Amino acid sequence: MPGGPPPLVGLVLFVVAATCPALIAWLAVRIAPTLLGALGHCLRDRRPRPECQPLETVVASLRRLRREIRDVPPTTNVRAQALAAAYDDVLIDVCRIVGVETPLAGAEAAERPFARLQTEAALEQAGIALDPPGSVTAG
Repeated sequence: MPGGPPPLVGLVLFVVAATCPALIAWLAVRIAPTLLGALGHCLRDRRPRPECQPLETVVASLRRLRREIRDVPPTTNVRAQALAAAYDDVLIDVCRIVGVETPLAGAEAAERPFARLQTEAALEQAGIALDPPGSVTAG
């Protein structure tokens, strides 16, 4: 066959055609987790973080949770634990924004009520009124 391509070109085309699907699948498996992780990281960065929220908003959440704990006794133990955990998280967020050291962050379950009181006292000394004058629970 004088007019056809040389056999080496045909062999190279065959090897390329045979390995491309496997190479594409391998790249997809290796790159997809990295791309999905980067996409998830970008989406997490778009959510407002407590340090990005205004202090007034976080303090309002803290006061609301404090009123819920004091005024409306939770009906179940799960609800009580969830409410206490949410209150502790927001309390730690307020401390982080204001720049107050909190013993609550590293406290174990038995020490949490006392650490919560210490943290509330530290916030009061820093000027954050947890029960502002004129509120229902202020006494």
